[in-house]
Amino acid sequence: MTGSRVVALGHYQPAKVLTNDDLAAMVDTSDEWITSRVGIRTRHVGGPDEPVDELAAHAAAKALASAGLQPADIDLVLVATSTAIDRSPSMSARVAARLGMGSPAVMDINVVCSGFTHALATADHAVRAGAATRALVIGADKMGDIVDWTDRSTCVLMGDGAGAAVVTADPEGGDNPGIGPVLWGSVPEMGNAVRIEGTPPRFAQEGQSVYRWATTQLPPIARTVCERAGVTPEELAAVVLHQANLRIIEPVARKIGAVNAVIARDVVDSGNTSAASIPMALSKLVERGEVESGAPVLLFGFGGNLSYAGQVIRCP
Repeated sequence: MTGSRVVALGHYQPAKVLTNDDLAAMVDTSDEWITSRVGIRTRHVGGPDEPVDELAAHAAAKALASAGLQPADIDLVLVATSTAIDRSPSMSARVAARLGMGSPAVMDINVVCSGFTHALATADHAVRAGAATRALVIGADKMGDIVDWTDRSTCVLMGDGAGAAVVTADPEGGDNPGIGPVLWGSVPEMGNAVRIEGTPPRFAQEGQSVYRWATTQLPPIARTVCERAGVTPEELAAVVLHQANLRIIEPVARKIGAVNAVIARDVVDSGNTSAASIPMALSKLVERGEVESGAPVLLFGFGGNLSYAGQVIRCP
């Protein structure tokens, strides 16, 4: 059994940008109302000719290029998404076809906002068990397709995008693995607090319930993630939480105690992109050179199903 590590990242967002002022012309809201409550200023929104698998494939191609790999080098594709309208072909199969891959194993993972960290753990386990050697892990969601654009409590939150990571075996990891142990779980009795239901599907949530759960229950769980990785919160170089709401991100990061870490705040520019938010935010931090290669980074997803999953990785 060997370890695994993230060797490259990539992200992609549609070109169209929707500002708070744009939303104010659509619903009863304002830039001040939105920024004071959720901290979001802009979000990217894809058009009808930009399906989720296209967003995912763009991010994946960027990650593969950064890793110096070809699509045929990948033997496992995992796509975390909750906005796949069709049940088959799966999003992962469609991405593999778009990229011209050979015969990878393909699997979609729907854990909504914590989907990417669940998928990353699954890839780590597959590599450790010898079931895969090079995996492509993608978080991609097109929340604009499922949001009610007449509901100001939810439409101001959402954006579209994709982020991808290339995961490979790391036989030299030893006591310092590239991807640390996952801590994951859920609160099933509160699962209805975040919903994507109906025909056509629509997003809805109990915002105050999610806020209280996230800000009170998640910080000690995140600290336990660090303990499992053998890292103290003070040693973290970066914290990348699910980009749900700046009013959740900042207090949770503070309660974790990561006093020396860069805190990802991509939500300000991208909104809540569900499963895409963590890989996209991390990819941007790395692209801007804000985190050194090899430095410990906490990834922690939370949200739909009231589920959570986190791990400490070494920055590629």
